[in-house]
Amino acid sequence: MMDLLYLLEHLIFVLSIGYYLILNLQWYNYKINRVILHHHQPLLHIVFFLLPLFIYFAIKEYIFIFLIFYILTLFLWQKKLDKKLVLTGRVKRFFLLLFFTTLFLDLLCLAKFNCKVFPTIIPIAIALIISNLVEKFLFTIYKNQAKKRLEKINPTIIGVTASYGKTSIKNFLYQILKNRFRVYATPRSVNTLGGILKDINEDLPLDTQIYIAEAGARERGDIYEISSFLNPEYVIVGKIGPQHIEYFKTIENIIATKLEILSSKKLKKAFLYYEIPVNKKEEFVKFGENIKNVEASLDGISFDLELNGKNYHFKAPILGAFNAINLTAAIMVAYELGMSIDEIQKALLSLKPIEHRLQKIEANGKIIIDDSYNGNLEGMISSYELVKSYKGRKVVVTPGIVESTKEANEKLAKKIDEVFDLVIITGKINRDVLDKNIKRAKKIILKDKSNLQDVLANYTKSKDLILFSNDAPSYM
Repeated sequence: MMDLLYLLEHLIFVLSIGYYLILNLQWYNYKINRVILHHHQPLLHIVFFLLPLFIYFAIKEYIFIFLIFYILTLFLWQKKLDKKLVLTGRVKRFFLLLFFTTLFLDLLCLAKFNCKVFPTIIPIAIALIISNLVEKFLFTIYKNQAKKRLEKINPTIIGVTASYGKTSIKNFLYQILKNRFRVYATPRSVNTLGGILKDINEDLPLDTQIYIAEAGARERGDIYEISSFLNPEYVIVGKIGPQHIEYFKTIENIIATKLEILSSKKLKKAFLYYEIPVNKKEEFVKFGENIKNVEASLDGISFDLELNGKNYHFKAPILGAFNAINLTAAIMVAYELGMSIDEIQKALLSLKPIEHRLQKIEANGKIIIDDSYNGNLEGMISSYELVKSYKGRKVVVTPGIVESTKEANEKLAKKIDEVFDLVIITGKINRDVLDKNIKRAKKIILKDKSNLQDVLANYTKSKDLILFSNDAPSYM
């Protein structure tokens, strides 16, 4: 009877540890090396994994009391997270594998070896290995299904990548092209091969004429996989910078990874930001240098663009001077696909802002600029320049630049100090560097992001401008 009680306690403990593990794997795209080597809060591994393991094996009695305490702590911690575990098919399969693997090994241990200590790491390791094998097998099936569906639909495919701005380019291009074609774009920030396969299998309409797919990467080969599968006829490579530098180590690695999109076997034309170092080819078209007279305000953007030796004027109700580059990429591809300048100009006038990217909202007499999906130095500084001329009090809510360098965050802090009256620093990742380099503006360091609404209610008032500049999940 006592052995069965230990077995039950062990099952509960392993599943609890497994919950913490799969949550972290989901955060980091199921890459165990990223969870171990590139976690933004490695202390969590000690608190919720290593220390509980040590305590579980160290104590001989009152294990059930320890389990209650551990599960309660785990529950209260995850309740505050803004990125909770999503019970996908993969997660459910992992828990089933972990449960039956643990139960089998524990029963074997009891019946055969008369174990005094039940194995814990072994069932987790076995469940992870089998889970990965199952997912690879299912991935192959999904990939074949997506390939057949794509061949059946046979759309013109446009691939979009960049260090920053790729989602905006994709959405601007979609909004322009839909005035002439039946066009579909990958939703939100779906930019991995797995996400693209799921999108093709479940949502890509059968009558699609043009399919726009965003391609992202965390390591070398990610974009090559996407490009080799989709083989886009047209590609856009926007601005490249030190985003995710901690994974790629050098800017040269980032450039090489982004340029993997050029490996498409069906490539007809590639539109590349003019600063990207590539050898000249007939199918390569540079953009960015042909932009002139950019004007940006809280009402929108206007600029001149040189195409085929002629200058054309464009206006859009989109915020941010840097968006002239993203709009130019979209304009040039639409023009290449046969849309007239008049059609494109008209389409730009009715563009809708991308959600969470310099999205203007007015509420309770306050002007709110939601730029929480803008996470690069150039774009964030451009948004600060945009609001600089506002006459009222200016407030910024930011974690700084995530997955970038200390130097970049120092530059950002100095610009914040120049523009804003009040700074609310969220997240732990850049807290110290921002706090040290912001000296003029009033600072509020927010340790718990769930309190942000109360802080804004207490420290902001009517006619304030509040800029949400980048965001970071609470585990960072």
